[in-house]
Amino acid sequence: MKYLLLIHSNPITWSHPSFLHTEEGRALPKKARDALAQQLTDLLAGLRESGELITAVPLEPPARTRVVRVREGIRATTDGPYSEAKEQLAGVFLIDVATAERADEIAATIPEAQFFAVEVRQVSEFD
Repeated sequence: MKYLLLIHSNPITWSHPSFLHTEEGRALPKKARDALAQQLTDLLAGLRESGELITAVPLEPPARTRVVRVREGIRATTDGPYSEAKEQLAGVFLIDVATAERADEIAATIPEAQFFAVEVRQVSEFD
């Protein structure tokens, strides 16, 4: 089963990895910040090795987005961000795992889960 792990973050602290740029993250001792960075590195390596990782990508800040809408055949493009929410989509993991529980387990090991939210959504297939 494929899952998209959507990492949410506050655009005010935007940089990658975002957990190192939060107020809470900056307040951690250097050893703890280094451990979180290593946790992410190890997670990505482990998922690649197990074959569960399809891709993982950080996203540019919401201020650098564009929104495209087509109404009555006319395309309108506006600069982002799309929404004024406190947290925005910061990055995604696309994984292929055996169970929903495994997807949740992986989401819980993404360091941002300690500071923000990691949304787990099953990927549907086109018929």
